[in-house]
Amino acid sequence: MLTLRQRQERAARRAARIAVKHEAIRQAAPNHVEAQSEGSTVMKKHEVKIGSEYVAKVSGKLAHVRIDRENPHGGWDATNLATKKSVRIKSAQRLRAEAGRKAAPAAHVAAGAKPAAEAAKDTKAAAVVAGGKATNPLEAHYRTQKDAAKTEKAAKVAAWRKEIADKAAKPKGKRKPGILTLAADVLKDAKRPMDCKAIVEKVLAKGLWHTKGKTPAATLYAAIIREIGAKGKEARFRKTDRGQFEAVAARQ
Repeated sequence: MLTLRQRQERAARRAARIAVKHEAIRQAAPNHVEAQSEGSTVMKKHEVKIGSEYVAKVSGKLAHVRIDRENPHGGWDATNLATKKSVRIKSAQRLRAEAGRKAAPAAHVAAGAKPAAEAAKDTKAAAVVAGGKATNPLEAHYRTQKDAAKTEKAAKVAAWRKEIADKAAKPKGKRKPGILTLAADVLKDAKRPMDCKAIVEKVLAKGLWHTKGKTPAATLYAAIIREIGAKGKEARFRKTDRGQFEAVAARQ
């Protein structure tokens, strides 16, 4: 692991490399940098002269205007030389430079021209997306990843829905009878009253039912009593004596 001093030295070397690259870029295109900086110069109030022509920002766009007079509410009244309409320049910050001083600002004089920053944004947007398709490699990479994620998600959803549909269409197996049904069958076959312990032993001996409970006879007794109390004459059991039950069909 690098120490703090080593990390600081590495960061300093990286910053120096970046500075060298930037300096090389500036030296390789000095005219472009100078024109760009001059074209974006904002004027001061004392530099504005009545009757002079300037490149000004009007309604979000750069236009060629002539300063006619000072406005009593501040700023100046001017004329847009491209549209011949009167406009108000509220502050000197709206003015970029004199129209004939440098060639760089004059490039924006045409009516409806956009500022350099906005034009650059439009150019970048056009480079990123052309006809709905990404032409920038990084944008294309991200869009490919996004499309792949969507495809994977759609496949998972389709698989999940298919699994649900398969489970719903699969026929359910025959449900095994419960202890109450088995007890009723045992009593019908015996045709005599039996207690719950004997009924459970008979059911377990036939292998028709399995339980891990410690008191299956007590569980069966409670279930039979509940059925008799709930169904009355419709119950499958009848209590004949203390702890003794018989099938209703035995006396019919």
